[in-house]
Amino acid sequence: MLVIGNGESRVGIDIDAIDDLKIGCNAIYRDFKVDHLVCVDRRMVTEAFEQGANEHALVYTREDWANKYKEHKGIRTLPLLPYTGSDRWDKPFQWGSGPYAVLLGAKLSQDVSLLGFDLHSNTNNVNNIYKGTLNYDAKDKRAVDPRYWIYQIGKVFEIYRKRNFTIYQTDTWTLPSAWNKPNVMVDTISNI
Repeated sequence: MLVIGNGESRVGIDIDAIDDLKIGCNAIYRDFKVDHLVCVDRRMVTEAFEQGANEHALVYTREDWANKYKEHKGIRTLPLLPYTGSDRWDKPFQWGSGPYAVLLGAKLSQDVSLLGFDLHSNTNNVNNIYKGTLNYDAKDKRAVDPRYWIYQIGKVFEIYRKRNFTIYQTDTWTLPSAWNKPNVMVDTISNI
């Protein structure tokens, strides 16, 4: 199972050429076909259905929004969080498409590969392939603080300790300490 984030490290990777079941986030459907599309932002859900993304993929979103799109073929509710916590980042509404996509991958497969989960920007600006396009931040917007993503995806790695996670990244990328688990390995993006 390949889970695809929209970090700029995946520029130039032909996702369609990778023979695996795929979970993608938000606007990935504009460029590639995925089997499962995770959209937690209501604008992205609307765009995905208006553009027919559900013709090729099951579209996962928050329960209250899924109910508003139930007339559409392929709508699914995001999986429930596999834990409870009292901090803000433990609340389902604080989870973004990337962490939910990793959670879905862990629920669907024993072996989960991650691509495009850069976390940090190489500049002060947002790191996203789709920045500056419809329903995305402007190209010059300040980079997003990745602490929530790191924590939430780390929870998936911790809870699904019998799953194998491989993160494909550039040689200069550093694994967050919260992700340093026996079931998590890093490989170079060229090996995908």
